[in-house]
Amino acid sequence: MAKAVSFVWNYCNATSLKAWKDNRDWLSNFDLNYLTAGTSKDLRLQARTINIICQEHAQNRNQIKKAKLKWRTDKSLGWIPFSSNAIKIKENYVTYLKQKFRFWDSRKIEGTLKCGSFNQDARGRWYVNFVCEVEDLPNKGTEVLGIDLGLKTQITISNGIKHERSNLTKDFEDSLAMAQRAGKKKKARNIHAKIKNKRKDWAHKVTTEIANSSKELYVGDVSSSKLTRTKMAKSVNDSGWYQIKTLLQYKAIRLGAIYTEVDERYSTRTCSSCGFATGPQGLSGLGVRQWTCSNCNALHDRDVNAAKNILIAGMGQHTPIKGIS
Repeated sequence: MAKAVSFVWNYCNATSLKAWKDNRDWLSNFDLNYLTAGTSKDLRLQARTINIICQEHAQNRNQIKKAKLKWRTDKSLGWIPFSSNAIKIKENYVTYLKQKFRFWDSRKIEGTLKCGSFNQDARGRWYVNFVCEVEDLPNKGTEVLGIDLGLKTQITISNGIKHERSNLTKDFEDSLAMAQRAGKKKKARNIHAKIKNKRKDWAHKVTTEIANSSKELYVGDVSSSKLTRTKMAKSVNDSGWYQIKTLLQYKAIRLGAIYTEVDERYSTRTCSSCGFATGPQGLSGLGVRQWTCSNCNALHDRDVNAAKNILIAGMGQHTPIKGIS
């Protein structure tokens, strides 16, 4: 089935590329559906699955504005999308095209089933994912929080709470290096998967706790793209800022809370009490974790102060920083 899906994807790719070269025209989702109509029996795929592949191809192409996307090869991870009417779920079995697949339900299936997919991971394991429409959860959170994302302390909140975990890349780098030097590709993939799963598990637990307690979230707009070219690249990638922000955003939306990303420039240097830029700056100031404002004598924890400034800026209380030309 996965090979058939890849065949349809590559057909859409080749046809779209040819249409662009011949007519300088994009093939729409409707065009691709028309060209692939009636092929479900020969491909041994459900017709709606083929429609979803065409739709996904057209959407991705429109987003990146290219006539050709990446080809799906034998190295591509398996993917078989389906609609709700293409499957039947009974106890721990899902039936697709009269074939029954047993699965372990990691959580109870709730709401109205809309669609889903079978997916393969880098270790060759298969998962079935169900997309369900559920009612919005009641927002019981009361706190208004500013959040600063960092390297050593991944999440610092304006109320003084810090969430920190060890650097997983460093924790496993010796065993990973040994597996790679020995040419044990399977073991190396397993170690990478373990790092990824531990990072994701920690991020899910922490972001759930934060989202459940808040009604407004203001998060610094830190980006890893520039820092990945520096000596801090490994630590930046291990911190998973993008993943944390994504999890916070969708969980806040589901709970009816406000999520906003805020410009965090000068948030470390600025005193959250008086607004003067008297804090540490430059490379020499990176190791300074606590400092005293020379203007108002307020004692600050570097990360907590930054989180407070993010909160102030997010709530619209930000005034021009004093002492910066």
